[in-house]
Amino acid sequence: MPSGNPTHIAASLPADSLGNPLTLDDDASLPLVDDFVMGFISTEARAVNLLALAQTDASPIVQAYCATLHLFAESRGAAVNARPFLEKAKAGAALATPREQRYIAAIEAWADGDIAHAIALHAEQAREHPRDLVSVKLGQYHCFNTGDCPGMLRLALAVLPSTADVPYVHGMTAFGYEQCHLMREAEASARRAIAMCRKEPWAHHALAHVMLTEGRLAEGLAFMNGVSDTWTGLNSFMVTHNWWHVALFLIDLGRDAEALAVYDEHAWGVVKDYSQDQIGAVSLLARLELAGIDVGARWNDVAGYLLQRQADHVLPFLDLQYLYGLARAARPEADALLRNIEAFAPGAPPSTRAAWQRVCVPAAHGLVAHARGDFAGAIEGLGVALPRLIEIGGSHAQRDLFEQVYLDAMVRTGTEATLAGAQGILQQQLNGQPESLRLRRQAGAVYEKLGLGALLRN
Repeated sequence: MPSGNPTHIAASLPADSLGNPLTLDDDASLPLVDDFVMGFISTEARAVNLLALAQTDASPIVQAYCATLHLFAESRGAAVNARPFLEKAKAGAALATPREQRYIAAIEAWADGDIAHAIALHAEQAREHPRDLVSVKLGQYHCFNTGDCPGMLRLALAVLPSTADVPYVHGMTAFGYEQCHLMREAEASARRAIAMCRKEPWAHHALAHVMLTEGRLAEGLAFMNGVSDTWTGLNSFMVTHNWWHVALFLIDLGRDAEALAVYDEHAWGVVKDYSQDQIGAVSLLARLELAGIDVGARWNDVAGYLLQRQADHVLPFLDLQYLYGLARAARPEADALLRNIEAFAPGAPPSTRAAWQRVCVPAAHGLVAHARGDFAGAIEGLGVALPRLIEIGGSHAQRDLFEQVYLDAMVRTGTEATLAGAQGILQQQLNGQPESLRLRRQAGAVYEKLGLGALLRN
């Protein structure tokens, strides 16, 4: 801990735009540190500008922020690449503020794979230093990846009284509410964020989730198109993911050619090497195909970038989509990734081991089976995984991919039992999304096979 009076020391230090004191080697570093802080919470690409300080400012918080950026690569080498920065941060931590020290400890826990401890540290930081919004957003990220939706919401609500002046906090709160199925609260928070700052892409994203969940498809498409002019200067995940949401609305509304154009022009190709861009492409191609849209040779392009992912195992949610993309492209590397998932799962970090073993492994078998036309195998594997799917993280809308694959396998199997099960699922979904032409088409085909085609023609 720093020596002397902490209040006096903090008062003499420079501070970021949120008012958090910083122990910097050089006060001239402040603008780039601020680029990271404000860029990170606003999902803007300028966050990476901080890396210019990696070799020139050895202050613990700068080094910890550099480690953060490397860990966000979500790749097999991410933790290794982050270690040198983390070690420098720890070496100087005695001179850092208590807030900075706790942040460093949280990043170390993340690098070690101890996500439960990282979340606990971010929750403690939210209580003690509520304007450390980098920490809050990171805590939400970890909660999201472990399926802890209430944890996401608790973090945002804990800091809201002290940060109501920051639009991005309302966006974080909105997504926490939405993932907890509190739609009215989510929409109110998202709209408050957008009223404060029209360019708040995370709030746009949260509101898109609300409208998709509530079946407000035409409204959702109009809203997202109406704010898309603000999606400039964002990191590749945010811009491609918001366009991904646009494509989902288009698919459900039966505007197939436009959905495919969004994939080609906005959702794939920004940073093809990045994990989130890759899973967005896999997920969107799969949804396009499941809706009956011919995607041509697009799987081959994506699969070429997935070859590097055969032994990543950063998050089970990521591995499953890498696997499906490789299998849909008929790449033999899908078998290698499947074997690697099976081998990794028993030794995964304790806080995520159950998700790897009990959800990811059976889901992986089900996805490969589906990609190869073994629909009974798809039903078997995914049927085991689906009841616990939230444990692998991702949003409701993202996890819906696996449910769509399972449903497709039920329809394609075509027995009386599987068609009856598919009817129940589809009709419930259609009740909640009456605007969806995709669901109406799929339900219509099932009703025809069941001898009940007149029901949807009336």
